[in-house]
Amino acid sequence: MLLSENRGQTSLDWRKLLHQLSIVDLAGFEGGSSLITKSSFVKPEIERYPVAVGEWSVILLFNLESPGTKGTTEYRLMSQAPEPDQGTVVTKSEGLQTALQAGRQEVICLPKTLTRPHKLVSPDGTDVRQDPYYWLRADNREDLEVIRHLEEENEYAQAVMADTEGLQKQLYKEMRGRIQEEDQSAPQRSMGWFYYDRTLEGKQYKVHCRRKVPTDAGPPSERDTLQGAGPEEVLLDENDEAEQQKFYKTRAVDPSPDQKLLAYAEDTKGGEKFTLHVLNIATREQLISEPIKDTAGRVAWASDSKTLFYVTKDKLDRPCKVWRHKLGSMPGEDTLVYEEMDDSFYLSLYRSRSDKLLLMNAWSIGTSDTHFLPSDTPDGALKVIMPRKKNVSYGVHHRQNHIFIAIRDEQRFNSELLVAPLSDPTQTQVLLDHKMDVKLDSVEVSEIFLVAFQRIKGLKVATIYKLPAGKAPSVLENGQQLIFEEPAYTLNPGSQGDFNSDILRLEYTSLTTPTSILDHNMASGNRVTKKVQPVQGGFDMSKYLTEKLWAPSEGVEVPISLVYRRDLAKLDGTDPLLLQGYGSYGICEDPCFDPARLSLLDRGFIFGIAHVRGGGEMGRKWYEDGKFLQKRNTFVDFIACAEHLISIKYTSPSRLCIEGRSAGGLTMGAVVNMRPDLFSAVIMRVPFVDCLTDMLDDTLPLTFIEKEEWGDPNEQEFYDYMKTYSPVDNISKAAYPNLLATGGLHDFQVGYWEPAKFVAKLREYKTNQNMLCFKCEMAGGHTAQSGRFDRLKDTAFEFAFLLKTQLLLGQTSA
Repeated sequence: MLLSENRGQTSLDWRKLLHQLSIVDLAGFEGGSSLITKSSFVKPEIERYPVAVGEWSVILLFNLESPGTKGTTEYRLMSQAPEPDQGTVVTKSEGLQTALQAGRQEVICLPKTLTRPHKLVSPDGTDVRQDPYYWLRADNREDLEVIRHLEEENEYAQAVMADTEGLQKQLYKEMRGRIQEEDQSAPQRSMGWFYYDRTLEGKQYKVHCRRKVPTDAGPPSERDTLQGAGPEEVLLDENDEAEQQKFYKTRAVDPSPDQKLLAYAEDTKGGEKFTLHVLNIATREQLISEPIKDTAGRVAWASDSKTLFYVTKDKLDRPCKVWRHKLGSMPGEDTLVYEEMDDSFYLSLYRSRSDKLLLMNAWSIGTSDTHFLPSDTPDGALKVIMPRKKNVSYGVHHRQNHIFIAIRDEQRFNSELLVAPLSDPTQTQVLLDHKMDVKLDSVEVSEIFLVAFQRIKGLKVATIYKLPAGKAPSVLENGQQLIFEEPAYTLNPGSQGDFNSDILRLEYTSLTTPTSILDHNMASGNRVTKKVQPVQGGFDMSKYLTEKLWAPSEGVEVPISLVYRRDLAKLDGTDPLLLQGYGSYGICEDPCFDPARLSLLDRGFIFGIAHVRGGGEMGRKWYEDGKFLQKRNTFVDFIACAEHLISIKYTSPSRLCIEGRSAGGLTMGAVVNMRPDLFSAVIMRVPFVDCLTDMLDDTLPLTFIEKEEWGDPNEQEFYDYMKTYSPVDNISKAAYPNLLATGGLHDFQVGYWEPAKFVAKLREYKTNQNMLCFKCEMAGGHTAQSGRFDRLKDTAFEFAFLLKTQLLLGQTSA
């Protein structure tokens, strides 16, 4: 918060302005002029004298120009504040907020990003791009000059947002207040135990627990509870492990088949490289003498509970080697089971739900193959299910002596389901044939039932089929389809329990419905809600309305999911609206509930998701129409959604905010270059905005596999096309919206330098005084901070940014 008063002016009560701008607890401080900030981004010609006041750094400013001649910025900041109403939160007028922000922008110095000549020559030598900010890339993340630059960007962002610090605290308090801090997940019954997670009051991470199923419990039921179960056993308390770390994340919290050991993997940097541990649950003894580093974080146990398979990464963070570890041996003695030599393929590893097979999947974007090994013969050799073939991908599920194969290729682009004997996977029979307008999304298989999850007009439906006893099915018929009534929702299979169970676990949510865990009895049809995400603070679902709209875009209709407060949205063009977009990899941005989002909805925001081409919501073709040489369809669709919402008066350009993450950040960068006039504010989280430069660099992680998504710019056709939308390469002299970009220093998926370069170049080119900030998480990666409360601080910062751009700093939650 930057404030000042001309020395000698006695008519102005600066204390009242401090109150007006939500600065409190300054009793006893005497002085004429003040600068309240937590940074040093003040123009150097202003003489400063720092004084500590509580947690604030208060700086007295002298030698200011007298008011009345030029009307200094500093004087305007003081004199234009209205008289505060003691004891209440004062809502500043839009005119005042605009004036204060303009003045603040004049007072705070911009970070000075050095420029250094650097030429980027196209593969064929005919095109040369200038990148004076290329030096911001430091692969070791230790270059002192780069680190200082990132710290200065963070300090600048903090200075620009200093007047929102009170609001950020309020938003954080609201969001944290909706969390039931001490909570427990719905127990999952597996192998004679109920497994569940707990969260503790004041603690950021999970506690992984289990309790023994009573001996007289009977078969798994939708009505199973912990009543009568054995005493709790704590498997892993992440809070204890994370205590000494700035970042902490686990994967593969996986009990052994005999339920005596626990394998778990942890990342303490944010770079997605996991260290593998094995723990004796009863004695708490660590069973790997030297923890295994640089793994992908997933494991698969053999049936003997003594052999463990895991995947390690190469220097480019590509999961490429499968290893076999025998407990009691040194990690250096582990056996290399498989190595993927194609740089465009990654490896994943899992155990079939039947527990009979260990499965290794080698995958690239659009192509995959699967190898298997009987879990009771861990020293055997992997066998392939179906040989690798370009543009053919498939997934495998095992039951008895046969397997189910969900396969996709260029003819069966929406996938179909096959069955084949495990002894000869080439002898396939079609169970669910390919449909032009229905996409087979996934399959769940148990001893008695098969569940097909399919997408119809953008919504996922689940159909249950009973399987014949003791043999492979020759046909699937008399399916029972599960029905959900909301116009837009998310439905996914949850973690499934015992293989012979009749229970199907589902996860259901929508923009108005908190995440709900449902257990559906596939034999009886009975369904029980096991848990609904608790939302504290008086949440009333009936106050909110969700809708599904369709926006015309160059011959297609693009779905939009929306939510807003029934009593606050005016739908006359004056409502602030936050529109989210992604549109890559065939990933579906399904509508889900976010309790933090209520802080925007309760301040009058509408929230929407544009399900643009490049995503998978409308089937495989929807994805393929937004990749390679049709990538611009993603951006055209998003702009069409924005224009449609404006045309039907759900918002206006001066009230429309947009956000996207990672590849969705690329979407934001592209559309803001194409139509800077259409948006008021943009949030770009870890955005892939320097795509052309980085896709030409094979030394970066992901480059090889990403060529299957964006194309290979070493080929002239793709180079020319990518250059037309690469956000860094298409910044122009224009009036850009307010913009906040974020990054993570240890992000290996999208280098922090991409948003850093984008912001530096945009400062050079943009023609207005709108806010432009870059916030870099110095102890995190692609997912920013790891603690559940720390993440809320990031969200509070972003929400405060949006409210500031909409001149709603004093707007309270309804």
